[in-house]
Formats: sequence, C-alpha cells, structure tokens
Amino acid sequence: MKPKIGVVVCGFIENKQFVTNAYIQSIRYSGGIPLILPLIRSDQVLKEYAALCDGFLFCGGNDITPLLFGQEPKKGNGQTNISLDLFQIRLMKEVLKTNKPVFSICRGMQVFNVACGGTIFQDISLQPGTHLDHMQQSDTRSEVSHKIHVRPGTQLKKYVGSLVYVNSYHHQTLDRIGKNLTVSAVATDQTVEAIELPSHPFAIGVQWHPECMYRTSSDMRELFGSFILCATHGGAVSAE
Repeated sequence: MKPKIGVVVCGFIENKQFVTNAYIQSIRYSGGIPLILPLIRSDQVLKEYAALCDGFLFCGGNDITPLLFGQEPKKGNGQTNISLDLFQIRLMKEVLKTNKPVFSICRGMQVFNVACGGTIFQDISLQPGTHLDHMQQSDTRSEVSHKIHVRPGTQLKKYVGSLVYVNSYHHQTLDRIGKNLTVSAVATDQTVEAIELPSHPFAIGVQWHPECMYRTSSDMRELFGSFILCATHGGAVSAE
C-alpha cells in the first residue's frame, strides 16, 4: 500500500490556502499519496493529522514571525503570517513525537529549526562574514546555483553523497541550531544548507528546493524516494 504523505499547506493567496504543484508531483512520482493538510486552528486536528499520515512534507513559503524565535523584526525581514507560523510549528512538534518521517524544505527547514528551539537570521545580510547570493535569478527553478558539502556520518550523505549542486531561493538562513539537531550540509560560505535529527528514522530539512529539481537530478529523486520508502516501512532506510 502506498504511504499517505501529509503535505502541509504553504501559505495563503488572498483567501485561498495553497500548495505548489511541484511538491505534490514529487510525492506522487516517488510513490506516495499526497494529502494536503490545511491550516485549521485546533489542537485536536493537529493530533488527527499526525495520526492520519505516514509521513509529512513541510514546504517553502514566506518568513516566520521573529517573535516566535525570540526576536523583534529587523531590516530585511519579509512578509509573515503568525497564524500559519503557529500552525506549522505546533504541527511539527506533534509530528516529531510520532517518529514518522518528516521532510522539510526551505521555509520548512526553518520551521523545523524553530520548533526545536533554534533561531534564524532574518536576512542573510545579518549573517557574519561574506556570503553567496542565495536568491538566484535563473530562467527556471530547476537550474543549479551553487554547491554544498554534505558532512560525513549524516543521514543526508547516505542519500545524496558528499558534494551536491543545488538551486537556491532564500534570503534567510539558520543561526542557532535547535536542540538535538545537527548540521548535515553547508554551502562554501558556511551557510547552513541542511539539518537533521540523528535519533529519528528520517527527519531532514534542506534549504534548497529539491521538488523543483526532481526531473533533472537523480540526487533529488533519491532523496524523495528514500523519504517515501521510509514512510512505507515506518523506519530508517539504508542507502548504498
């Protein structure tokens, strides 16, 4: 039986909740059944979502309200929606209790970090040192922008190897890493590109957009496929 993957709503366009199609198709072509989880303000619904699905995908989107990670807004902070932020952070905490697979992309990785007590640089200009331009201006979102180095001994390395070329569409970066999380990949400017929860069967966050590279990159297909396989079996997946 194909695993049911809860695709957490990305955000709002006027009065409409939405999920970008690339997330849905990446789950579908990897062998999962995508179920969109809309924002509903109910602790009971969060528990039901966590029980309903076999795995969870937290997608990209706008910025997180700085007060939720102990800061006030700084220059460069973008559009926020505190209701969406609270929903996603609370759902992330609920999902992590279940030990079911969790894959978090871009904003999703930042939600993952904040849910575990971490913080965010509200704009990359606030990150110490020099840095790459992480908001690429390419013709298509599938084009690569820069390389990342994946750290030895991490779950991520099992799936994509040590050196990966990725796309890049973000202006915020991780600052303090959340409790029990570990950094699994960095860019050449030391920007955190991936985090994971080592004690968890599959709880990985990436800063790039693998769903946009699904058709062009075997590494991204392997990453999604391993996520779905883990959701199928309810446990860790070994990669050769």
